[in-house]
Amino acid sequence: MVTEVSEKTLIEKIVSVKRVVKVVKGGRRFSFNALVVVGDGEGKVGVGFGKANEISVAIAKGIELAKKCMIKVSINKSTIPCQIIGKFGAAKVLLKPAKPGTGIVAGGPIRAIFETVGVKDILTKSLGSSNPINNVYAAMEGIKEIERILKRVKLRKERGHEQD
Repeated sequence: MVTEVSEKTLIEKIVSVKRVVKVVKGGRRFSFNALVVVGDGEGKVGVGFGKANEISVAIAKGIELAKKCMIKVSINKSTIPCQIIGKFGAAKVLLKPAKPGTGIVAGGPIRAIFETVGVKDILTKSLGSSNPINNVYAAMEGIKEIERILKRVKLRKERGHEQD
């Protein structure tokens, strides 16, 4: 899902930067990877994972990928509409709506998503893997699943009105 967003309003957060070493015949070859979260603070967020030989290029690639794959997030009074468990690989992330004033109760990688999307109150818990990449993708899967649930509810309501 590709969405157009103006460049000025985007919030960019670098979740993790890692140095990767590949041992070759002549010695070691170093490269970097960067996990970046980009959001507009008003309900859209994207995640990008860039790899390159330099840190700045890896971050730039991650930002570009994140801009390309931004998704819409339903926000209901500064929180998410329902509780969900997002799964990706060995990581599971519990996303739970919170009362106003609670704040973002989340670990670093997952916190970056909800700060950039504009959610003010949410409770989260990482249940499986502690890998930040898998946790971020698991949270994104949870957000996508919420959108699917809301779409199904909307369709059911429309069909229910047609039958009456």
